[in-house]
Amino acid sequence: MKVIPTALPEVLILEPKVFGDARGFFLESWNARVFAEATGVDLPFVQDNHSRSARNVLRGIHYQMVKPQGKLVRVAAGRVLDVAVDLRRSSPRFGQWVGVELSADNQRQLWIPPGFGHGFAVLSESADFLYKTTEYWLPEHDRSLRWNDPAIGIDWQLDGEPLVAAKDAAAPLLADAEVYA
Repeated sequence: MKVIPTALPEVLILEPKVFGDARGFFLESWNARVFAEATGVDLPFVQDNHSRSARNVLRGIHYQMVKPQGKLVRVAAGRVLDVAVDLRRSSPRFGQWVGVELSADNQRQLWIPPGFGHGFAVLSESADFLYKTTEYWLPEHDRSLRWNDPAIGIDWQLDGEPLVAAKDAAAPLLADAEVYA
């Protein structure tokens, strides 16, 4: 596995080894030992999730205040812009974001550690998005940050207005949001 740093040093792009030929391809999407050795992160994953979304769907920016989740994300079909936002008030990069295109073609994964908000926008006709989390989802501690907060300034690379959930449309701006210490 190749590890590529991003502008937010804790957020990592992972490129698995892909073995392909005329029949198709094979890749190892998860190996705890390889992940820990490559990233220095040794957290257990407790939940796997799969979502399918149509073009211009924007999900996020989500995070969990109690038992913050680390996420290892990838796209099995289609392509998305995947975004992580540093929500640790004590961080020198508080409020900064990084976006990475994840697709079935590039097979990249993104590690988003606890303390970061996460969202993605679908750039293809549809996308199947898979992710592992280091903590269980706790709906009472689930939070959203406004996807279009001008203080953060994310370029979602969408054609037209995104389709967002009601909770994401009504989410607070960073200045008013509950964040990590």
